[in-house]
Amino acid sequence: MTTHRSGFACFVGRPNAGKSTLTNALVGEKIAIASSRPQTTRHAVRGIVNTPDAQLVLIDTPGLHRPRTLLGERLNDLVYETWAEVDVIGVCLPANQRIGPGDTFLVGEIAKLPRRPKLVALATKSDLVSKQRMAEHLLRIASLEEELGIRWESIIPVSAVTSDQVDVVVSELVALLPDGPKLYPDDEVTDEPLETRIAELIREAALEGVHDELPHSIAVMIDEMGEREGRPADKPLLDIFASMVVERDSQKGIIIGHKGERLRQVGTEARTQIAALVGMPVHLDLRVKVLKEWQRDPKYLNRLGF
Repeated sequence: MTTHRSGFACFVGRPNAGKSTLTNALVGEKIAIASSRPQTTRHAVRGIVNTPDAQLVLIDTPGLHRPRTLLGERLNDLVYETWAEVDVIGVCLPANQRIGPGDTFLVGEIAKLPRRPKLVALATKSDLVSKQRMAEHLLRIASLEEELGIRWESIIPVSAVTSDQVDVVVSELVALLPDGPKLYPDDEVTDEPLETRIAELIREAALEGVHDELPHSIAVMIDEMGEREGRPADKPLLDIFASMVVERDSQKGIIIGHKGERLRQVGTEARTQIAALVGMPVHLDLRVKVLKEWQRDPKYLNRLGF
């Protein structure tokens, strides 16, 4: 009698530690947007990995940070809530960076949890370092056990970019899950609503190449979405009307760009990604709205789904 395992895992790490890229690599499809900017992930995205004898639900959470706004506080609360619910936490410690105070703070916070999930250390970005550097990095990761009073179930070098050891990460996480039934249908890769995924793809396109002060200030709302009526069955078209929300008029100018060039670029990039996701051509109508200080206003945050 073979048993079936199921449960939840999440990846944690400082900004840019490779959490979202690893989530996408394990799921085999893009469900979490990745960007080189901190705080790209804003809500807990669930990705579903099915193996013959298990179902692993991955939660890609925002990074823990020192909050400066109400949005920041709500994101941090979300992280602690997620940690309390999962069976396993994968701590991403990029091999191309030294382990610093940010990492030890994070693992220390996990060590304080009343019910501590099992811990796996992931030496991410293994493709970027030499064997010797990796060996030093793995020893340093191992030394955190004594330093912080934790225990690693395993320490795994992995590269989401070259897929090196991604399968090892899956089997290790699965081995740590409790016995249980399937939680989602076989063909689901995420429980994120389609509208949310589309809004995130637009936000990802908007984050590319913008100035540092902008990323936190961009939110995306889907105002209206539906297949265009009266089209032949073999030529469907999805109409999407969306608003990019910023906090100040000066930011609106940055997003629109000179003669609207930047906005067109964002539209083209987002449209390509959305069409791949929905499997049909897309007409995307993008507007830019200013909601003053929305990150600090509970009314706006609720409206934008935070």
